[in-house]
Amino acid sequence: QVQLVESGGGLVQAGGSLRLSCAASGTILSISSMAWYRQAPGKQRELVATITSGGGTSIADSVKGRFTISRDNTQNTAYLQMSSLKPEDSSVYYCNARILSLGRGIGDYWGQGTQVTVSS
Repeated sequence: QVQLVESGGGLVQAGGSLRLSCAASGTILSISSMAWYRQAPGKQRELVATITSGGGTSIADSVKGRFTISRDNTQNTAYLQMSSLKPEDSSVYYCNARILSLGRGIGDYWGQGTQVTVSS
């Protein structure tokens, strides 16, 4: 069984920073892409950033220059460093990973989400 667990969310003032973590656990053979999405109330889930197993990254225009995605393949963990936060960044942030696991093949997995609230 594979699980993704996010952490690091919270309340921060505008202009502040937070770092989110996403740890994958279970019978993992390999992880290809990992990504962060966010969803605000009444809005569709939005792709924020992706990172490949080789470290290639893609960042949404709305957060480019402020957010950075990284990963530690030895720990099966991805990070989202968020700086210069704005109130409009307030959302539930979800981790997603494409994982090859023992006995289950390749699948897309989601974390439970972590709330980020930016006050003005």
